[in-house]
Amino acid sequence: MSNETEKEVLAADAAALHKMGYAQELSRRMHGFSNFAVSFSIICILAGGITSFQVGYSTGGAFTAIIGWIVGCTFALIVGLSMAQIASAYPTAGGLYHWSSILGGRGWGWATAWFNMLGLIFVIASVNVGVYNLFVGLVLNNIFNINTSSWGFAQQTIAVVLITGVQGLLNHFGIRTTTKLIDFSGVLIFVIAVLLTGTMLYAAPHLDFSRLITFHNFSGAPGGGIVPQSSSPYYLFLLALLYPLYTVTGFDGSAHTSEETVDARRNVPRGIINAIFWSAVFGLVMACSFVLAMPDPVKAAGDGGNVIFNLLAGLAVPTAVKDVLYVGIVLSNFLCALAGVTSTSRMVYAFARDGGLPGHKYLKQVDHKHRSPVYAIWAVVAVSIAATLYSPAFAALAAGCAMFLYISYAMPIMAGLFAEGRSWTEFGPFRLGFLSKPLALISTLGGIVIIYIGTRPPNDILDSYFIGLLAVIAVIWFGVARTRFPGPPINATEIAARAAEIVAEEQALKGAQD
Repeated sequence: MSNETEKEVLAADAAALHKMGYAQELSRRMHGFSNFAVSFSIICILAGGITSFQVGYSTGGAFTAIIGWIVGCTFALIVGLSMAQIASAYPTAGGLYHWSSILGGRGWGWATAWFNMLGLIFVIASVNVGVYNLFVGLVLNNIFNINTSSWGFAQQTIAVVLITGVQGLLNHFGIRTTTKLIDFSGVLIFVIAVLLTGTMLYAAPHLDFSRLITFHNFSGAPGGGIVPQSSSPYYLFLLALLYPLYTVTGFDGSAHTSEETVDARRNVPRGIINAIFWSAVFGLVMACSFVLAMPDPVKAAGDGGNVIFNLLAGLAVPTAVKDVLYVGIVLSNFLCALAGVTSTSRMVYAFARDGGLPGHKYLKQVDHKHRSPVYAIWAVVAVSIAATLYSPAFAALAAGCAMFLYISYAMPIMAGLFAEGRSWTEFGPFRLGFLSKPLALISTLGGIVIIYIGTRPPNDILDSYFIGLLAVIAVIWFGVARTRFPGPPINATEIAARAAEIVAEEQALKGAQD
């Protein structure tokens, strides 16, 4: 893209943002690959694709892990397509919350925001705890042979503070550095996933492809107690869907970085769809390699969540190859959470910009030098660290973060299902055409199914948290927020009223940079 062409595109991006009532405060430095890399990094098949594999395998063996991955990723792609259409029409940092407010009303948007934030916060928190555990288990123990058996909650907390703090600093100093790291993350995930898959297949005792469609009931004790005992293959298959759904989530990151993306109306939809598609493809091949590399598929089911690392440790390959994989997996998880901080802070910034959060006057501020929402970034860092401090709630909500995120995805899609052709008449360049409403209906019904499987044993404790969250949201909305939350500007009068404010904000940024 030539300089003149890019200037025209940037001007069109800013004009589209002005038309929705917002100033161009954040810096547009992300191009198509960078927007894709944000979602691809948050999905990170080297995070959930490894750590939650046992959930898929310990239900019905390879069949539920492999076929469940295909079904779950197909559903994720349907959701992503529906989200991409809305993102093309409304490319703002608020993403889901903004869409829900426009298509379903202030209250619907406000509730969407809280589900989305809760899901995103616990993604960051759970991945960063995972970074610590992986670093200890894979790097300190396996590479440096350091005995960490006496380490506990205190060491974990210190590590999580340091890890999340570094991610906050990188985000604080602007999108330029963060974008480069996230771009690197996108490439790194591809490289390590290919190396891990190739290593598994190379070291496999023999390639028995019939394993990939073999059903074994590993529920209860045979599966290491990962899922409760059940004789119903249908129920086990539904539980196995938690494996792909926990992994392939967070692709709203592309939407949340819309205001930092060049040609957002086109690149954001592409980013969402490509992140899901390539995660699904590489994740499927990787999962197949895990099954094919197992010396004993029955014994592997009872490994209690350590099946992949036990496999990796036992492979007859050079130590240097294993060390590269160990470091690559840990680094990919760190960059996954880094992209999560980027996405979540933009969501917090946008919600605060519309008066949706306590302290919104600070949380909506953008640092003029670095063009980043610094208060929102550090609020996300602080809350995600705090989320790890009470173990019972953290374990439950971390397990349920995919459920909360998919609820927040389904809410604007459901609102769009009813609004399309009525109040929703303005669309972007990405359109689904006649597929729009059928895919929206599938996304909506699938969201209901996810609530069901997300609150079944072994995550049944999440049932009470979910009901409690609904009650808290209802009380706060009807008690306070309904009269105090203005929501995003929707009609022409509200948008026109912000015109002078938009000019002042952009002039202040320009003056600071000059």
